[in-house]
Parts: sequence; structure tokens; C-alpha cells
Amino acid sequence: MTQTVLILGATGRFGRHCASAFAAAGWQLRRFDRARDDLAQAARGVDVIVAGWNPPYQNWAAEVPILHEQVRQAALANDATVILPGNVYVYGPDAPFGWTADTPHLARNPLGRIRAQMEAAYRDAGVRTILLRAGDFLDTEASGNWFDKVMAPKLRKGILTYPGRPDAPHAWAYLPDLARAAVALADKRAALPRYLDLPFPGYTLTGQQLADALSQALAQPVQLRRMSWAPLHLMRPFLPMMKHLFEMRYLWDLPHQLDGTTFQNYLPEFIPTPEEHALQQATRHLSGSAAAQVTAA
Repeated sequence: MTQTVLILGATGRFGRHCASAFAAAGWQLRRFDRARDDLAQAARGVDVIVAGWNPPYQNWAAEVPILHEQVRQAALANDATVILPGNVYVYGPDAPFGWTADTPHLARNPLGRIRAQMEAAYRDAGVRTILLRAGDFLDTEASGNWFDKVMAPKLRKGILTYPGRPDAPHAWAYLPDLARAAVALADKRAALPRYLDLPFPGYTLTGQQLADALSQALAQPVQLRRMSWAPLHLMRPFLPMMKHLFEMRYLWDLPHQLDGTTFQNYLPEFIPTPEEHALQQATRHLSGSAAAQVTAA
């Protein structure tokens, strides 16, 4: 029987990869257009809703509660499962190392609290939910994330620009793997808890380990250089986004890791992409660099 998935945010990072992964697995796709489509109508009869909407940081307080209330209502009306891409903001800087589904949500900052309240609303409403929680994204094209926008632009010169402590473990998620995991969980949804908070292990790397891994992946020396936050500080009065980048700055200095034990229990057959290949794909957009040459070889 053909299964149907509705992709919200199909042109965004997570949504774009989910659309490809679900299509490759034989699902029937519906891509939602916020400028044209009605959510209640678009969700009619679907089995899964991928909630890939992600407003800019400065719009979270106004838009996240409204958008996700609409998603919850659509899911409940169709008994559909929502796949919700979660992040690590909810834990806060005081959470113990090795984050799991049972780690308390101790965030006190605005973005962390908005996320925590949004997640709790899905659980409290009884929506069938798969919350797939991941670290920072590694994409296969330039999409404005931390890695490609801030850290990778100077890789062609052998420089990784790093925004935090070089010795602090940091969680990363390769988006094609995250999307494959979403499909695999969707296929098993009938056997899952009604609300599943599932950390995605991805890769855990210090800044220096990331630089070393990039040296290996790109077959060229890569040196880590600390990013100066001073220019961003000067931009704070003019760009609302800057306030929120500073709000989450602590994650670049706080050692953290998403524990993969529960993920392995639910998807023991899942084989992650080798780290070297993921980094090659995440840097292939750097034209004229060793990254592009390695990818083309």
C-alpha cells in the first residue's frame, strides 16, 4: 500500500532531504506551499507530516506557537504521525554531559524555552510524534548553516574558522543520514511510542578533530583558527538575528554529545555515512577547492 507524506518546508534543509529520502523509499509526496496551500486540506489522508518549517530566530516567539498549533491540529484530524526535527537548545548549559531523551530540559534562554514549550505541546496534545533530535547540520550544498556559512569558506586556503573552544566536543548531523533515519522511523511508526524523543548520534567532534577530519577528507592540510565574535557584536544593533546568535553562543564552548543508545535500539540496522564521505559532500560546493576535486575524483 502506498503511503503518503506531507512535507512542510520542502525547500529547506531538513525538508529538502526528507523529500528526497521519502521519494527514494517509494512514498507518495505532497510538498506544502505556505503561500498557496491550505494545511487542513493538504494534510487530508496523509500518513506522516514532516514539520520542516523553521522561521528565522527573530520570528520564533511570534510564529513557532502558531505554526505548530496548525500542524498539531492537522495531525490529530488525520491521526497522522508528525516527524519533528529537534535540536539541542532545550537542554541548556547546565544539563549533564551525554544528552538523552531523559536529560532534563533546563534551558532558560528564550530560544530554548520556545523549543521546549513547542515540544511539550505535541506530547500534551497526544499527537503521534517522532522528535528526531540532532546537532548542527552538515548539508550537501550551501544552505546558510553554521558550517558552510561561517566555518568552511576559507577551507580552500586550508583554514577552518571555528566559533568556539577547539577542545569541546560538539554534535553534528549529516542531513542525508538524518532524513534516512526519519524514513526508517516512519516505516516503524506503528510500533513506536505515541511520543518518541529520539537523539540522533551523528558525529561528535571537537573543533580540532573536525579540522583533522577535514584534512583527511580533503587530502590537504587544514588548520583551525578561532573566529572573532567582535564583528558580529558590532552588527547587533542593526541585525535582529545577531541577538539570537549570541544567545546560543554557549553551545560552541559547552562540551556536549547526543547519546545514541536509544537510537541504536530502535534502528539497529541503520548504517551511518562514513565521516570522511560526509565531510567531502558537505564541502563540495567550494568551487576550485580540494573539496570539489576530491568529490569529482
